[in-house]
Amino acid sequence: MAKILLVEDDTTFSAILEGFLKKNGHDVEVKYNVKSSIKSLDASIDLTLLDYRLGDGTGLDVLEEMRDKGLNIPVIIMTSFNDVRTAVKAMRQGVFDYITKPVNPDELLMILKDALSNKKDEIPVIERKKVESPENVDFVKGISAQSKKLHEYINLVAPTDMSVLVRGESGTGKEYVARSIHLKSNRANKPFVSIDCGTLSKELAASELFGHIKGSFTGALTDKKGQFEEANGGTLFLDEIGNLSYDVQVKLLRALQERVIQPIGANKQIKVDVRVIAATNDDLLGNSSSVNFREDLYHRINEFEIIVPALRDRGNDMDTFINFFVDKANSELNRNVIHLSKEVLDIFKSYDWPGNLRELKNVIKRMVLLTPGDTAEIAALPDEMVLSINQHNHDTLPANVGENVAVDLKSQSEAHERQLIMDVLQQVKYNKSKAAQVLNIDRKTLYNKLEKYGIS
Repeated sequence: MAKILLVEDDTTFSAILEGFLKKNGHDVEVKYNVKSSIKSLDASIDLTLLDYRLGDGTGLDVLEEMRDKGLNIPVIIMTSFNDVRTAVKAMRQGVFDYITKPVNPDELLMILKDALSNKKDEIPVIERKKVESPENVDFVKGISAQSKKLHEYINLVAPTDMSVLVRGESGTGKEYVARSIHLKSNRANKPFVSIDCGTLSKELAASELFGHIKGSFTGALTDKKGQFEEANGGTLFLDEIGNLSYDVQVKLLRALQERVIQPIGANKQIKVDVRVIAATNDDLLGNSSSVNFREDLYHRINEFEIIVPALRDRGNDMDTFINFFVDKANSELNRNVIHLSKEVLDIFKSYDWPGNLRELKNVIKRMVLLTPGDTAEIAALPDEMVLSINQHNHDTLPANVGENVAVDLKSQSEAHERQLIMDVLQQVKYNKSKAAQVLNIDRKTLYNKLEKYGIS
């Protein structure tokens, strides 16, 4: 039994979820806003299930408070399909996974099981003798020109001791690239240490990287060896390096330049021999960057840059990736999905995959779970995914709505709102949750407009 903090402002939906989770053996504490949920955060919680949009903020506000308190609790974000891109970005801030509304019960249980197992097992960060082979992780080599170029770069830089900056969107497989470089290097038999900088609070980041001695700050009850020291002789992978605070960046630059670290509170320095591979989905020095990143550190970590292509730019690889993840899901879920219907394949190849390989893996695992036979049909895909493709193909609305009318309700004048709402309701067979998602508004707003225009 796990203790779950459920944060959801829709009281009806939260009651349904609470009952479902309790029926499946979990202890559930329900909160309806950011403020009250923050007060409930403590180490006794095994998992948090957060609605993304809340009345007084977002689920990410709760996540940030957890990080500030140093709580290592798995977080699952619940979101509408229109917020999937935001949810994907949230995963680099420490969110374990996301699930779209309306929530499928089997999918929710599967994600909960994965999250709780991840916390229970707590796979060691340090792998001293042997790093997991890329063939055993959630990535597979493609056959496209982009994939061939990616692996040419990996093979080229791996034997050197150059610092590497891996850039790419969330979910593209940046850690796979780092592991591949390590395995092909002269450090392959030494530790590979992976740190997700997005999950480190500002207060604990320096301690995590460089260590501390007992009594150096409140909560430092014992000496702690930093990850630089743990990775000595091997490779240190700093994922989402742009999340490090400016002060920690200064210390990191010194460690890279002088090859020494100084644990917090210590008087002595420790020599280290570490190759650093960093990853980001930000343009760290560009005008669009939201981070304050030191230029001297940027040039120090970017002796060689590898850009991992987005899934939508690797069309020739799609069949390879689909087969890989279907086989993996069959094995994990004891299913026997052999075929995908033409409709499913068409959607897979038309969808833009904002979450890249990670999203493809999750969608396929859900699809396999919901497929009892050997052929996956369109019914096993998220409804919102199907609707998004229909919108893209201008099939969501009837012809009389007009080619130049956007589906987004926020862009419509009041004169067109009533007709647009009626058209969308008809298309989604009067499922109000789906209609709200298609119109890019929340359910409460939709209900208010239905009452305003007298639509029953």
